[in-house]
Amino acid sequence: MAESIRRLATQRGAEKSICPSEVARELGGESWRGLMRPVRDTAMELARQGEIEVLRKGKPVEPGEVRGVIRLRIAAR
Repeated sequence: MAESIRRLATQRGAEKSICPSEVARELGGESWRGLMRPVRDTAMELARQGEIEVLRKGKPVEPGEVRGVIRLRIAAR
């Protein structure tokens, strides 16, 4: 799951973001909805490690402050 997040975010580039549902759909096929919580949890861990950024309304937010709809992008190196 972490690898899928990293790969999709890297492919999209540092200027663009991905939706967590893109990862869930890739991994879960038609039963992707059940993967949304694990994808978000994995994304939060990657954000805490500095690998990705979590965005809310286009602005970076701290992983512990995330509420509602989010997007993910690869962290600037």
